[in-house]
Amino acid sequence: MIKKIILIAGVLLSVSVMVIYLIAKEKFPISISGVLYIVNKGGSTISIIELKTGNIIKEMQVEIEPHEATMLSDQTKLIVTNYGSKSVAGNSLTVINTKDNTISKVISLGKNVKPHGIVAIPNKQKVVVVTDVGNDLLVVDIEAGEIEMTISTQQKFSHLLALHPNGRLAYTANIKSNSVSVFDLVEGKLVSIISCGNGAEGIDVSPNGKEMWVSNNLDNSIYIVDTKLNRVIDTLYTEDFPLRVRFTLDGKMCFVSNFEAGSISIFDAEQKKLLKVIRFPGKYGIVERILYPTPTPIGILMHPNGRYAFISNSNANKIEIIDLERLTAIGSIPAGYIPDGMSILE
Repeated sequence: MIKKIILIAGVLLSVSVMVIYLIAKEKFPISISGVLYIVNKGGSTISIIELKTGNIIKEMQVEIEPHEATMLSDQTKLIVTNYGSKSVAGNSLTVINTKDNTISKVISLGKNVKPHGIVAIPNKQKVVVVTDVGNDLLVVDIEAGEIEMTISTQQKFSHLLALHPNGRLAYTANIKSNSVSVFDLVEGKLVSIISCGNGAEGIDVSPNGKEMWVSNNLDNSIYIVDTKLNRVIDTLYTEDFPLRVRFTLDGKMCFVSNFEAGSISIFDAEQKKLLKVIRFPGKYGIVERILYPTPTPIGILMHPNGRYAFISNSNANKIEIIDLERLTAIGSIPAGYIPDGMSILE
């Protein structure tokens, strides 16, 4: 009798696992315009995906351990930060020609080591970059292939950055100093340092320019900063180890990727309240742990059509797709080894 019960239980478990596997099997869930560029830091590659079909256009090898990327306003070039590994520090930018997806040049940053955060300056052939070692904000002229301006953040472990919509102000999140540095790019100087929570890392400015949201990964909190006053005006709380922050294009919502929790927290940006938490499979329950890698969401990117968000699930080597109307994960895109930053060519 006991053997029969064990046999039946085994059959039921096998059927359950098979059903869940079939449900979990990857299917490309969307067909939209654009080309998605995925920075795979573990493999030192860029995956280029046609979003209409989900097909891989090309897999490009770049410098060691790239982390982030940005697209110039005219969309002719994608600029990638070559961060480097624990044993070899990177100090360059890879410039990719988006017309034929070839590397047009590699720009040396000289003594500026471990470039990480990068944002294109609107309507110019220039980018702003922040370096972990040296803790400098750099303005790099892509056409000339040289550094135009260097400003010290005066803080420690300056990791990510954001631009104000006016294109004049730049902000760096400084992890070990628990702060944000504020820069005037026109005058070329540091204008303010704002104290934040422990492990200030993720950073984004609202589309209307009024607020900056900063994730503090050791406090599991979000500091909301008034960009006119340069001071914290509110605090929200999220799940374990928030790494990135990103507003939707209309500014109505803000997404936070919680690395340790394997989830995305979605906030109402106006009401300052949590709308929903999306948990990626692989962390809860025995069957989930068997079928899926442990989820570790990092990068967040909004599609220009305002309908979808892309999340780099680094440990699972894929990009999760979220429907912004339903606030639901609808599928994923296979990526390379340890995907991180992303950018889209419209």
